[in-house]
Amino acid sequence: MRRRRHLSAEERALWEHVIRNDAPITRRSAKPMDAVPPKAPEVPVPAPLMPPPDPIRPFVVGEKADYRRSDDLLPGLAEGMGRAPVRMDAKSFGKMKKGKLHPEARIDLHGMTLDEAHPALLGFILQSQAMGRRLVLVITGKGKLRDELAPMPVRQGVLRHQVPHWLNMTPLRPLILQITPAHISHGGSGAYYVYLKRGR
Repeated sequence: MRRRRHLSAEERALWEHVIRNDAPITRRSAKPMDAVPPKAPEVPVPAPLMPPPDPIRPFVVGEKADYRRSDDLLPGLAEGMGRAPVRMDAKSFGKMKKGKLHPEARIDLHGMTLDEAHPALLGFILQSQAMGRRLVLVITGKGKLRDELAPMPVRQGVLRHQVPHWLNMTPLRPLILQITPAHISHGGSGAYYVYLKRGR
């Protein structure tokens, strides 16, 4: 049997000091010092709601169309020719509008493509002005009324609309005094009178 060892006076004093100064171990203090409490899960913030779009108003295709206008859905410079200010002699202009002035020369662009008609018109006007002609007739044709079921409106009479633009551009514009739709006897809306300035 092992003999029981007795503490020395110094050992007993040390033991009593430890007992007096040491706090008792409880269940709460028994947790590890480096244990971190779990974070609460983050609740996502909902995005702000977009306002609902305005409802589409019921409509009928063509409800705003002006049926009093002509079938030409894309009017151009040609429609303003008859209202252009008169720059030539007023008496001669009146006769010309009534078809009483006879053109000194004419060019028929009807049936040509734009690429063919433009140089032909350019050469005709330049030559006529150089020859001293005053009134010439440019025939474009009224254009066919095409119904191709296209998604966009199709301009009727491409040359009828394009020729006035060409006549109002350089190098022809400085040579021209007046442009106006022809009288019915000379082709009506399918032709133009071009009154040239005098050659210098």
